[in-house]
Amino acid sequence: MNLAPDIIFPNLGIEINSIDPVAFSLFGLDVYWYGLIIGFGILAGLFVAVQLGKRNGIDEALYPDFLIYALIVSVVSARLFYVMFSWDEYKDNLVKIFAFREGGLAIYGGIIGAVITLIIFSKRKKVDFWNFADTAAPGLILGQIIGRWGNFVNMEAFGGYTENHLAMMLKTTKAKYIPAQLLDKIKTVNGVEYIQVQPTFLYESLWNLGVLVLLLIYFKRRKFNGEIFALYLLGYGLGRVWIEGLRTDQLIIGGSGIPVSQLLAGVLIVVSLVFIIIMRRKRTR
Repeated sequence: MNLAPDIIFPNLGIEINSIDPVAFSLFGLDVYWYGLIIGFGILAGLFVAVQLGKRNGIDEALYPDFLIYALIVSVVSARLFYVMFSWDEYKDNLVKIFAFREGGLAIYGGIIGAVITLIIFSKRKKVDFWNFADTAAPGLILGQIIGRWGNFVNMEAFGGYTENHLAMMLKTTKAKYIPAQLLDKIKTVNGVEYIQVQPTFLYESLWNLGVLVLLLIYFKRRKFNGEIFALYLLGYGLGRVWIEGLRTDQLIIGGSGIPVSQLLAGVLIVVSLVFIIIMRRKRTR
């Protein structure tokens, strides 16, 4: 029986002996930690959004209603976004597109779906889009902070080889994938093979935590409705541009070699900055 740890942080002295992606089985159906973690992140984000909404004149009952619609649209749009930029994986087996349990969701696709949902929802409910978006943004990024730990359980969403202080070693037999660039850097510890990588899931979770703190501190000082949402796009985008460049599982635009999430993050940084500048200038006139 091999008791070698599944995950090692060699420079921190941390060893995690075993990670089973399946939390439990219910009526013969496996329930995965990934789904439970995402679900917890959604509920935590909803709680934060509701509290901010109550303080800013928005009926708290609107948030669960919005969440139901947003979840459906966001899951579909996140899947379509992923499939669009991984078409070679699906073109010969279109049925595989509907195999959600096999993974393959892109966060930016989900965000786009949520924004589209809110545009329609806010018009029908006659609520200010920008004010609602401001209250939802901190909840959204809290969900992302928590959700990234689902990637940790799945041993995915990591970067290339590193020797830095946060370097993470994954047992090769448990890692969800092993990039070709790491094949010549496999390490053996007590007869067990590991890949040593950048824990990009951790980088993004910590970065987003910093963005969340800043959003909450600044919320009462916002100069106009929509500023918190714009700052969310700016803050998250800055982190994503950096972190996406480290990852080994990027979605690439055609044969360009350009990661789509990195490009989109860059565009949103510029757009949100321009939006903030224009709105602040209008306010001072």
